Amino acid sequence: MRIEQDLKLGFKDVLFRPKRSTLKSRSQVELTRDFTFKHSGRQWSGVPIIAANMDSVGSFEMAASLSKHNVMTAIHKHYTVEDWAGFVKNNDASVLNNAMVSTGTSEADFQKTKDIMALTDDLIFICIDIANGYSEHLVEYVQKVRAEFPTKVISAGNVVTGDMVEELILAGADIVKVGIGPGSVCTTRVKTGVGYPQLSAIIECADAAHGLGGRIIGDGGCSCAGDVSKAFGGGADFVMLGGMLAGHEESNGEVIEKDGEMFMKFYGMSSESAMAKHSGGVAKYRAAEGKTVLLPFRGPVENTIQDIMGGIRSTCTYVGAAQLKELTKRATFIRVQEQENNVYGKE
Repeated sequence: MRIEQDLKLGFKDVLFRPKRSTLKSRSQVELTRDFTFKHSGRQWSGVPIIAANMDSVGSFEMAASLSKHNVMTAIHKHYTVEDWAGFVKNNDASVLNNAMVSTGTSEADFQKTKDIMALTDDLIFICIDIANGYSEHLVEYVQKVRAEFPTKVISAGNVVTGDMVEELILAGADIVKVGIGPGSVCTTRVKTGVGYPQLSAIIECADAAHGLGGRIIGDGGCSCAGDVSKAFGGGADFVMLGGMLAGHEESNGEVIEKDGEMFMKFYGMSSESAMAKHSGGVAKYRAAEGKTVLLPFRGPVENTIQDIMGGIRSTCTYVGAAQLKELTKRATFIRVQEQENNVYGKE
């Protein structure tokens, strides 16, 4: 047993220090980023925010709506190949280029991914997603998928330390997904005692990935636009959002009426709700590691994504970053013990 004494930080522990800026307006800030990915050689241009591959967030409808803003969606893995065929038939490259095909690591998952990717050349992203990215099985699976799809952009995770980021990139991942336990409906840290404060995880993993020419996704922990900015400021190339994009028309969650008000069910993908829906219940050898909540129904996602992007632009003006890619270079974080004045409650 050993103890690491270095301080590790979450989003609530810091604020940006403002700096002189030549920007006159938020409208001058460019959020679009251009990436060329290490292994696939693919180029992609867009706003590097990703709707999470949860079945009450990452829907086909969400992908169609967010693609209008050049924002990505990781489509959840519970759609059938036939469902994908219908989606591919009704949408053009502007939508499909911004959709990630999510998969687990079983033989059946591999075959399903092959079947989906064979539908069209416009699908370019594969998201290999397991809760514990420290399994050697994941490394082997990444190698297998890279061999099968040499020109596709492969994301793999989830991990929180630089050593595993490096191993996954060397195995063939273009992007590594970073985050264990920070999600709003994730209870991994409570059930297992395992985790890592998300801002420090992003900072350390970004450093490891960028040294090898790879990229990272900061996955989880964002509860407001300022947190998304902090993730980018810490070095995340992409930021994945679950709870912030849940509860909308496009989220495809179950709508429930309660005392005359409309709510939408939102749950973690390792929760009892998810396992009951997709796996016939919680297996005897494991515990549920997610919770189920009811969110007030929020209507279309349009206003929410505009608000998030507006907040990031505002961050950039405060620190003098004319482009999103400059934010991490312009970022100085200060440690704090409070974020906001809650005398009249939280917004």
